[in-house]
Amino acid sequence: MSRITRRGALIAALAAGLVFAAPAAAQAHVGVSPDAIEPGGSAVLTFSFTHGCEDSPTTALRVTMPEGLASVSPTVDGNWDIAVERADNGLVSAVTYTAVSPIPSDLRGAASMAVRLGEDAPESLAFPVEQACESGVNEWVEIAEDGADPHDLDSPAPVVTITADGEGTTDAAHAEHSDSQGQEQTQEPTAAAPPAGAILGGAGLLTGIAALVVAVLAYRRSA
Repeated sequence: MSRITRRGALIAALAAGLVFAAPAAAQAHVGVSPDAIEPGGSAVLTFSFTHGCEDSPTTALRVTMPEGLASVSPTVDGNWDIAVERADNGLVSAVTYTAVSPIPSDLRGAASMAVRLGEDAPESLAFPVEQACESGVNEWVEIAEDGADPHDLDSPAPVVTITADGEGTTDAAHAEHSDSQGQEQTQEPTAAAPPAGAILGGAGLLTGIAALVVAVLAYRRSA
């Protein structure tokens, strides 16, 4: 095998690993559920994540409130210590959830709050999130411009759309009950079946590594 051919094999192996690993990286973000609320309605928003900062466990989430909310009530949860910040008008401006025990990067974490929309709520509400870890910080603060695809962003902020077709409810207590039932129904499948993108990304990364090993061995044998 010529030196040029061997070099090409090594480059191809590295490229394969990077390309297949990309879908796994794209899965990493903080999501919000539900992502739509009816105008003037209320809902319990759950902010969830399935990753840390690289491999570092998550220690805290700080969620900044957008304008357009009439009230915010963080959900008491034994997994988090909760600190509320208020603006000069008395409304909640940010909520920090500090993990009682750091959440490993391979486990799902979630924190929730009940919100009620104000009369001046815009068509969409972005909730910038700062995810602190034992080592490092992820800032999920990017907002897509009009007409742009939010999936193209590297660090998208969770966004809730205000629409008549939303899943919100005017009864926050009822919304919390519905959210609790939804979590009970989805926890087991979430644990048993990882996201397809994560599976493909992990498989692709292994394929790329295997190809790199083969290329290196071939290079050494012909050297």
